[in-house]
Amino acid sequence: MHGPLFYSKILLFGEYGIIRDSKGLSIPYNFYNGALKMDTHHTISTHKSNASLKRFSEYLETLQTEKPKLVSFDMNALKKDVENGLYFDSSIPQGYGVGSSGALVAAIYDKYANNKITVLENLTREKLLTLKAIFAEMESFFHGKSSGLDPLNSYLSLPILINSKDNIEPAGIPSQTENGKGAVFLLDSGSIGETAPMIQIFMENMKQEGFRNMLKDQFTKHTDACVEDFLQGDVKSLFGNIKQLSKVVLDNFKPMIPAQFHKLWKKGIDSNAYYLKLCGSGGGGYMLGFTEDIDKARKALKDYKLEVVYNF
Repeated sequence: MHGPLFYSKILLFGEYGIIRDSKGLSIPYNFYNGALKMDTHHTISTHKSNASLKRFSEYLETLQTEKPKLVSFDMNALKKDVENGLYFDSSIPQGYGVGSSGALVAAIYDKYANNKITVLENLTREKLLTLKAIFAEMESFFHGKSSGLDPLNSYLSLPILINSKDNIEPAGIPSQTENGKGAVFLLDSGSIGETAPMIQIFMENMKQEGFRNMLKDQFTKHTDACVEDFLQGDVKSLFGNIKQLSKVVLDNFKPMIPAQFHKLWKKGIDSNAYYLKLCGSGGGGYMLGFTEDIDKARKALKDYKLEVVYNF
């Protein structure tokens, strides 16, 4: 048995902001993916995933009892498969901000949910919000609190525009240009980022009025502008806004940027060779980079591994 592939995702814009209703833009990233498989031999490599799925299935059973109107699963089939060695075979790195638990949640919903909303039907806003609500409940098993956007992205395999918490839609993003010099890239920090502690720091900061004002007047403002520029293909305006956003993050989200990257982050802003931003909750994992000239960025970051995600 081998289920369909579910892809990782990249939140191009909106990390932290979408908790506070900024816009966001999330795109599937096909380089990493995962699928449900069976391992009847119960080998060591699949055992950990299988054990995690066992705990997850118990959680889902509780979930459907508590919220029967929201979602129900074919628990008999799920439990039987888990006993027979079901595991999630994934190339998606964990703790890297590219949605490892999201792909798993999408795969489980796809295979075991009753009356599931499928990708093929006409996706009204109501259906998208229902899916997002289901996925948020499912994914909170892994994160404590989830928006449901990662699994939604993975499940639909479409770019998603987040206008606000309760207004999301599939988005058409400008098609990539083959020989464009501009690029979005991932920069590997070489360490794993834990989501929960980062969110905790953020929530602590939110208690300060100054931080809340900065979020509203600077962070959200530039994030929203970036999303609009990107969707409209206004590259010149986009880079102006990304530079501002990169500055705001460096000044106000220091704990989320691995310490050894503070200088590199500033170097990008000062030289205009590239601009860095958080990818997911930060603290490790990947950082996202934007550059108008990928060759220039590669030179400036020659000691690091860059993965290009999108060309324009």
